[in-house]
Amino acid sequence: DWKGILQTDDYGGYDALYRKEQVTEAGCWAHVRRHFYDVEQRGPSPVAQKALAWIAKLYGIEADIKAFPHEQKAEARQQRAGPLLESFRAWLSETQMKVAPKSGIAKAIAYALKRWKALTLYLEEGRLSIDNNPVERALRGVAIGRKNFLFVGNDAGGERAASFYSIIET
Repeated sequence: DWKGILQTDDYGGYDALYRKEQVTEAGCWAHVRRHFYDVEQRGPSPVAQKALAWIAKLYGIEADIKAFPHEQKAEARQQRAGPLLESFRAWLSETQMKVAPKSGIAKAIAYALKRWKALTLYLEEGRLSIDNNPVERALRGVAIGRKNFLFVGNDAGGERAASFYSIIET
């Protein structure tokens, strides 16, 4: 019955929630950035470099407005990031037509364009972050230790460990 905005990566497990009109998807720019970064790491890519520069500007704006109240954040984002995002989207759409369809850069561009509505929701909602990195950092302890938790000795030990980790991580 929960209604609201859920900010996540593109994990398919959330799709059923987003199909319900009561849950609105907010995207994560860190995941978009990661796709372009991975392309650049495989070899120099002027397109990936340019996309990363656009995204860096978005994060620069976020650094400037970090201490603003939510209402002022939304207003500042709309004024400063809004036009930048419009230009970036136009550039992505234009560039998408010029790259090999199955290339890594085409996949990175498609990832961003497919999620555009969710990625730009943060312009309107000052309480949203540009990405969901704080949540992912909070969950990293559980994710990293997941395989270690298989060796707790017995089921009762596993249940106790799960309780402790739940309390610690929340």
